[in-house]
Parts: sequence; structure tokens; C-alpha cells
Amino acid sequence: MCRRAFKLLLLLAVLGFPIFLQAQTAAQAPVTQAQIADLQQAVRNNQAAAANAQMAGDNAWMLVSAALVLLMTGPGLALFYGGLVRKKNILGTMMQSFAMMGLVTILWAVVGYSLAFGHGNAFIGGFEHIFLRGVGLAPNTDYAPTIPEQTYMVYQLMFAIITPALITGAFAERMKFSAMAVYLSLWSLLVYSPMAHMVWGVGGLLNASGGHIPSLDFAGGTVVHITSGVSALVTCIYLGKRIGYPKVPMQPHSMVLSFIGACLLWVGWFGFNAGSALGAGPLATSAFINTHFAAAAAALGWTVAEWIHNGRPTALGAISGAVAGLVAITPASGYVQPFSALAIGLIAGIFCSFMVFEVKSRLGYDDSLDAFGVHGAGGTLGALLTGLFATSAINAAFGKDASGKPLPTGAMDGHWGQVLHQAAGVGVAWAISIVGTLVLLFLVDKTIGLRVTAEEESAGLDLSQHGEEGYDLNS
Repeated sequence: MCRRAFKLLLLLAVLGFPIFLQAQTAAQAPVTQAQIADLQQAVRNNQAAAANAQMAGDNAWMLVSAALVLLMTGPGLALFYGGLVRKKNILGTMMQSFAMMGLVTILWAVVGYSLAFGHGNAFIGGFEHIFLRGVGLAPNTDYAPTIPEQTYMVYQLMFAIITPALITGAFAERMKFSAMAVYLSLWSLLVYSPMAHMVWGVGGLLNASGGHIPSLDFAGGTVVHITSGVSALVTCIYLGKRIGYPKVPMQPHSMVLSFIGACLLWVGWFGFNAGSALGAGPLATSAFINTHFAAAAAALGWTVAEWIHNGRPTALGAISGAVAGLVAITPASGYVQPFSALAIGLIAGIFCSFMVFEVKSRLGYDDSLDAFGVHGAGGTLGALLTGLFATSAINAAFGKDASGKPLPTGAMDGHWGQVLHQAAGVGVAWAISIVGTLVLLFLVDKTIGLRVTAEEESAGLDLSQHGEEGYDLNS
């Protein structure tokens, strides 16, 4: 047995030695250039596949976000504003939001996008993208390196649509449809586009990345809410009060419609704020959570303030508070921690309720649907609080120092000067809104006239401007 086992082992050794020798020789042989090239190509293929996967994911999120922002105008804002007016004005009010969806889209494609995001000076872009020339399916690395520029363009279009639509809440029930269309179309080009360029455009005055006054505005506190809110205040004062205001009761005709509209606004706002991360990464998560937290806290703040003020909470107060919180967190959504978002929302709910209950009644202006009290006041507050609560732990907006440590972002990081930069941004937004709005109102008023006649206002915008009624109570 031992002899046979020995012979078997000897045979296996003899047969296995050439295989072992071949393996050793292959292991010691030098790697050829062809093998190196194959390895490098495999690495490049993997990198390309990863980049394509990231682009696909980011692009999908941004297209969904664009749809969510459009949802905010129609049906969100249309229902929210439509339910707050008297029933004789519901179609006229909703048509104003719908008109912006059409008119601003055309203007944006022709020249608006170029004025906002083309290369120009510190105040406005140029005409390089007129008629969307050069806006293709390749990324524009100046703005969003992982999505097609057309995706970025259409996402920004949705912001350009809702901003002038917000102004309609201030002059609800008393402006001619033709005047509204001309006034807000011009406003989108001469007020919105310059402000968007100054804050978000390459080389803009207030751009956080290299602007002369680096102002933080993640998703449109100054660009959208201050400009629309301040312009709303100027418009309602210029236009004058509705007939009978404030002696004649002008209660909302359908709080159910407004409630649905407010909920759609809340949902759509996730695309508004989280989409402004321009990708499906952790920053989008942060903005998403901050948006939700601020809305909830503001709804609570307004409700409690109203409960104390009027002795009971109302559905109108709760939904108004939620919108105020969404407005205030907009500039801060990609810069602050969740508990800072709660604080911003709570402060905004209380502050905006004060603007509506006290300031509006004491000064006597007829801001029909409180566009200034919510958007102008809330946007201003949010922009300033962004400078206070912004932290590099969420967004190192100003880069890193020589040692690789993130530079402080806001006052909570030790950069108190950012509060001054935010105040400067607010000042610029207020100035361009006041001056631009007054000029445009004057021009439209002197050419085609702004306001409906007393008879048309009494009949309502639905019949006088569109020849139809929102509710046929006889059928």
C-alpha cells in the first residue's frame, strides 16, 4: 500500500509540475502594452457608465421638479387664488395664472432665458441664447454640469411663470385682462429676468459665486418672492381699492378650492426648493426636508397667532401660514439645518400673520389676497434669516480655505458679514421691483388703461372680461 501511494504521489508531481511552471512563468512575465490599454479602456468605460447613470438620475429628478413647479401655478395657485375671490371673479382670477403659463413660456423661449442666463454684465444677460440658440442637450457647465441645458432652461422657465402669477393676488377682482397680460409680460422681461441674472446668472451682481455682493438665495427668496410681493404692493396701491373695500364684506367664496390649492402648492414646493439643488444628491434631500419642516412650523405659528388675535383658528389662517413658511424657507432651503428650518418657519408664520392682521389694516391698502403680506414680507424675512442660519455643514457655498476647511457661510458659522450681504440683496430686489413696476404700470395705464369700469367690476371679471361664469347656478 505504501509503495502504491508513493508511486501515485510521484505521478501527480510529475504531471503537475509543468502546469505549476507555466503559471509561475505567466505570473513573472511582463504586462504587455495591449493589456495596459485594455485595462485603461475598461476604467474609462466604467467612468463613462457612472457619469451616464448620474446624468440620467439627475435629469429624471429635474424633469419631475420642473413638472412640480408648474403644478404650483396651475392648478395650485389658480385654485388657491380662485377660491379666495368672490364667485363672480373665479374664472377671471384663474385665467390670470393660466395666461402666465402661456405668455411667459413664449417670451422665455424668445428672449427671457437669454436675458436671465446668458453672458452679459452684472445686471442683465445678453442675447446669445435668443430664440434658444445654443441651448441644446449637452450640459451648460456654468450652471448644471450633469443635466442637459434644455432641462435647466425649462426648469427655470417654471420659476419665471409663477413669479408674475403671484402678483395677480394683489390686484384681484379689478384689473382688465388685456392690461394684466401686457403689464405682466413686460414685467417678466424687465424686472424678473434682470433679477434672476443678478442672483443666479454668471457674473451677476448678487451671485454667491463671484458676485460683487455675494447673496445667498437657494431657490428664489429675492428673485421670486420679494420681486413679486413688493411689485404686488406697488400695484395694488397704484390701482386703488376695490369698490366698497373695506366696508363691504368680500369673503372667499370657496375655502375648499383654496385648501386644495394650498396643498398642491405645498407638494409642488418640493420641486421648487429641492429641485434647486440641480441634481438628485444629498443637497436635494436637505432642501426637501427643510421645506417640509418650515411649512409645518409656519402653519402652527400663524394658527396660534390668529387664535390669540381672533379667538379661533381658521382654515384660511392655517393654509396662509403654510405658504408663508414655504416662502420664507425658499432662499435658505439649501443652506440650513432642519431645526433652523423649523425656526424660520415659526418666525415667518407669526410675522406674516402680523403683516396681514395689523400692518395691512392700519395702512389701509387693498392687497386683495395678501400677496405682499405673504410673499413680500415672507421673502424679505427669509432672505435675512438665511444670512443668520446658513452653515457650511450643509452647503460650503463659498468654497474652502488653503487647508481644505470649508469657509464659513452664515452668521451661525461666524460670518456675520453675510447678513449685510443678504440685506444688500434685499435692497436691490426692493429697488428694482418698485421702480420697474411703477414705470410699467404708468406706461400701460396711459396706453390701454389698467382698471375695469365700475360697472364691469360690479358684474365681475368672469362676465365682463370673458363672457362666461364659473358657476351656472340655473342648470
